[in-house]
Amino acid sequence: MPLVPSSRRQIGLPGATALVVSSMIGTGVFTTSGFALELLGRPGAVLVVWAIGGLIATCGGIGYGALARRFPESGGEYALLSRTVHPLAGFLAGWVSLLAGFTAPIAASALALQAYLAGIVQGWAAEWLATAAILAAALLHGVRVRVGVAFQVAAVGIELALIAAFLVLGAWALPAPHPIALSSPGVPAPGAFAVALVWVSFAYSGWNAAIYVAGELRDPERDITRALLLGTVLVTALYVALNAVFLAAAPPAALAGAANVAAVAAQAIGGPRLRVAVSLLVALALFASLSGMMLAGPRVYARMAEDGYLPRLVAAGGDAPAAAVGLQAGLAVVVVWVATLAELLSYIGFTLGLSAAATVASLIALRRREGPARLPVPGYPVTPAAFIVVTLAISGFLVAHQPREALLGLLTVASGLPMYWLRPRRPPSPNLHI
Repeated sequence: MPLVPSSRRQIGLPGATALVVSSMIGTGVFTTSGFALELLGRPGAVLVVWAIGGLIATCGGIGYGALARRFPESGGEYALLSRTVHPLAGFLAGWVSLLAGFTAPIAASALALQAYLAGIVQGWAAEWLATAAILAAALLHGVRVRVGVAFQVAAVGIELALIAAFLVLGAWALPAPHPIALSSPGVPAPGAFAVALVWVSFAYSGWNAAIYVAGELRDPERDITRALLLGTVLVTALYVALNAVFLAAAPPAALAGAANVAAVAAQAIGGPRLRVAVSLLVALALFASLSGMMLAGPRVYARMAEDGYLPRLVAAGGDAPAAAVGLQAGLAVVVVWVATLAELLSYIGFTLGLSAAATVASLIALRRREGPARLPVPGYPVTPAAFIVVTLAISGFLVAHQPREALLGLLTVASGLPMYWLRPRRPPSPNLHI
């Protein structure tokens, strides 16, 4: 394993946990329930999907934590799969991270942010507002690591305090109960439930954020799993509580299909003033999520450049990987101008699910080679197997019910093959070999 200079290890457990929380609390929780309610028809079914999504993410966090303790290096799935399977597998995971793992989610967060601020900030075209948010995050993380991490910790603290205040207010001031269903009662069709779970899985994406900066943690062997599990469990509890308030606050017909469910719920609870206040809270959460991805994603591309799979210019050179941050910002701005929020949700959830399932599967193969003493995994083999089976099952349902988005995801993976073979030929980094 390459030695990381102590000057690069500037992130402690609070910073790593804040990165996980801010990467998760973003576009999905403030947009997904409207689409899921329209699909499933029953608020209770929507809450079940959120709870299952949190359980799946926790199982994934256990697997990723075990791998990251074994290989405490920055680079995410790219570094882990390069180590455990083959450099090609790592490259494809890094390619997926570049397009679907960070670029598309950053664009989705920016588009959701402008949807919540559209009624507050006048005179800005939607795409320009989203572009400004992306460029601001790039400036925040493109120069000094400490500044960016300090912002994440502060933003997450403020965000959690305000969300807790909204939950208390919402529980106290909920209006009279609404009809519980949009349509006739019944168990949702498995396909519809699976598609909703794909969307919710996107909302939970970010539970693995700490592994992208593992090489910059002060004590990665101790803190990596703690950050993953603390962040995931906290966010799961918040997600279920928030969606319980959202779904109880307004009539299902008003929420179904809405991209700004938090604003709709706030309007029903406290009128226009609370709607504005909650819209600003959501905007803060979305920017913190966007910022967290802008912190994590470029570490993957910088690592790939260091190993010869991307141009050397993208490699980290100073305190922060400025060139990689610039690349990330540029790609995200392009997506903002060519895609819509609804189009991005299924594509991201499906594509990231494949990458995560492959990474957890590599844990099982590595444990068989090295033995349980060298690679302990809590709840093994149930936790990794549950994550893989459920993730692949819902991905299969998406192929049947939304083939266009699934095809785009598969094409994203496949498009990395020619990029791998046409890359500049340089001696590979020694850390790619087990």
